[in-house]
Amino acid sequence: MLRLVTVFGSSYLGVYCTANERYALVAEGAEPSFVKDIEEVLKVEVVRTYIAGSTLVGSLVALNSNGMVVTNFAEKQELAKLPKDLRVGVMEEKLNAAGNNIVANDKAAFVHPAASRFSLRAIEDALGVEVHRGSIAGMETVGSVCLATSKGVVCHPRTSEDELKMLSSLFGVPASVATLNYGTPYLGACAVANSKGACVGSRSTPIELGRLEDGLMLY
Repeated sequence: MLRLVTVFGSSYLGVYCTANERYALVAEGAEPSFVKDIEEVLKVEVVRTYIAGSTLVGSLVALNSNGMVVTNFAEKQELAKLPKDLRVGVMEEKLNAAGNNIVANDKAAFVHPAASRFSLRAIEDALGVEVHRGSIAGMETVGSVCLATSKGVVCHPRTSEDELKMLSSLFGVPASVATLNYGTPYLGACAVANSKGACVGSRSTPIELGRLEDGLMLY
């Protein structure tokens, strides 16, 4: 299932929200209609929270079905609201915007090429997957230019064939290119997805929706 939505008047949903197969973390103050869309399309339980006192939850958290990685600026009371059945890792370094710098599914995680070995261990422990460093289409903030689920990966439109083959092998699913929000290459910022559906920025075109649906196998 696909649905065009906005949050806080923005079509960049992935900045304010992130999800796995069971949960979605949504910024406090998000419109009830947005929360309902997330619940219905992704078929998840919504957890409303700030992270580091910010509404930029999707930029600051990366997660899969095993756990999540958060910025080291996250506050204790915010961490206490997170699902207790998910492991939590912390990025203790300058590259601490976990959602922007990590793309993951339940098989692997791909991380900003400058991430430290300490962060790689924290990500591996929290998400329970193998972790690799690298860039996508020359972009180091891989979480902002890529979406990965247990069915597919969609990437920045300038991702090379060799990179697509590498990502497909790493994540164990087909990888393809797409854009959203009328030509925007920052797919991770434009949508929130799991294997059951995707909520997509409202400026996305029918052609873009078709490519996303094919890429994530949302039939």
